Amino acid sequence: MRGFMYILQCSDNSFYTGSKIDLEGRLIQHENGEGVKYTNSCLPVKLMYYKEYDRIDEAYYQEKQTVYYSYISRFD
Repeated sequence: MRGFMYILQCSDNSFYTGSKIDLEGRLIQHENGEGVKYTNSCLPVKLMYYKEYDRIDEAYYQEKQTVYYSYISRFD
């Protein structure tokens, strides 16, 4: 089953990284304040990047890698 990894820019200029099977539906949820608590507090959000993968587990893995590298880059 295909999946997407995506990056949103929040209204406070922070970023949120996620993965989902239905990217379009998930973006609607985020925009309507039905997403995660983090993005609900900084609406509106803007889709900055997405990539489609053949399998959702690949998208999830890339999401975790992106978050990890973003985190460790703060210490360089």
